[in-house]
Amino acid sequence: MADAGRQASRPRVPRAAPRELGLSGAPVPGDLAGLTTLLEGAGFVAAGEEAEELLVAAGGDHACLAALVARRLTGEPLAWITGTVVFCDLVLRVDPGVYVPRWQTEPLALRAARRLPADGTAIDLCTGAGAVARTLTDRRPGARVVACDVDERAVACARSNGVDALHGDLFDALPAALLGTADVVVAVVPYVPTPELALLQRDTFTFESARSYDGGADGTDVLRRVLAGAPRFLRRGGALLLELGGDQADILAGDLARLGYADVVVLADEDGDVRGIEATLA
Repeated sequence: MADAGRQASRPRVPRAAPRELGLSGAPVPGDLAGLTTLLEGAGFVAAGEEAEELLVAAGGDHACLAALVARRLTGEPLAWITGTVVFCDLVLRVDPGVYVPRWQTEPLALRAARRLPADGTAIDLCTGAGAVARTLTDRRPGARVVACDVDERAVACARSNGVDALHGDLFDALPAALLGTADVVVAVVPYVPTPELALLQRDTFTFESARSYDGGADGTDVLRRVLAGAPRFLRRGGALLLELGGDQADILAGDLARLGYADVVVLADEDGDVRGIEATLA
């Protein structure tokens, strides 16, 4: 595996190779074009990129490739199979069972980095593999970045990625010395409304836990806990950045005002879909 701090470069893969039989007995192409076609036929949107990653992970061992492809065809997350994911140009380790960071979170991580002074302090809640925390450290190497997660596997994985990660439930994991010192609190918490869990892609809960997604009736249960807890750790003028979606920014508007947050910015992607909020503690 490449070092977590290195920028990822596009790997070289074989353009032609023999065919191997997959675990089901069906032939698995050993070349990029053939494997891409196979994955496209199975419904994978980024089939070409996934084919490339699987070929690199197999390292020219076609029996290994067949086994890896068989796992992917069951819906197992690609990052669990290859052991890595690229996030904000960093190659990060992702262990089986650990939430896989999504590219949609990258703008939030980069925005958090812009709010973090060069010698400041940041807190990353629900860090998972440590993707956001590692991005902050990469962009602000002189800053202190502390992360936490309730899942011990995630904490171990984040530490392997060079993150100062603590085990515990949200702010309960943090030392009292951080009270009132943070320039940034950033969090990617579970925020899918419980009734909408069934709308997630069919293979999600075959491998992943609902705990990584379930945010309660309207998806804001954990978000509200972060809003309420962050003022104890943020300094005045510090920033809170949360990933969320749908109409949750509107749902939380009253909480934000009541708890003393100002200059609330709703973050949207290029398609206009809400992806998060940024607020400043007044």
